[in-house]
Order: sequence, then C-alpha cells, then structure tokens
Amino acid sequence: MQNTPEIKQFIAENADLFWYTPEAEKQNISHEVLVEFILNYGEMATIRKLFHILGLKTVASVFFSMQDRKIGNFYPEIHHLFSLYFKNHA
Repeated sequence: MQNTPEIKQFIAENADLFWYTPEAEKQNISHEVLVEFILNYGEMATIRKLFHILGLKTVASVFFSMQDRKIGNFYPEIHHLFSLYFKNHA
C-alpha cells in the first residue's frame, strides 16, 4: 500500500522514531513498521494521530496481521495493552 501525502507528513514529523531507516527510504516505510514504531515509541498524541490518519480498524488490522518475529518486536506490555484495546474498540 502506497503512503499518502498525509502519511508521509506524519512520518516526517516522527522521523526520529525511525532512526535506523535511511533518510531516502523513510517516506516509503510499510504500514507494519509505522504501526510498530508508533505504538512502541510514540506519545499518546502521536498514537491518536496515527488512529486518525489510518483509521482505528486499519491500525488494528495491521497490528493483528503481524506474525511470528514481527509480533515479537512489540514490547510485551505494549502488545498486551493494544491487543485488549483493539479487541474492545476496533
């Protein structure tokens, strides 16, 4: 899925969270990477903005579609919190 200008702006505003990604590739990160890093490291206002931009159901879908190693990239507390949140609200 290609990133819209709104998503690209959001990524640029939070570029410091994607420190390991080369600058030239940041605008093209996947929704999986975006969701993972915003939920793990973002502040509450940033998480709310992610929900607004992508939609709560889309974020939940991306979150629950992550399997195996990728799901292990979430901090256990974060994974537990958002598993409960999305099951109740998305």
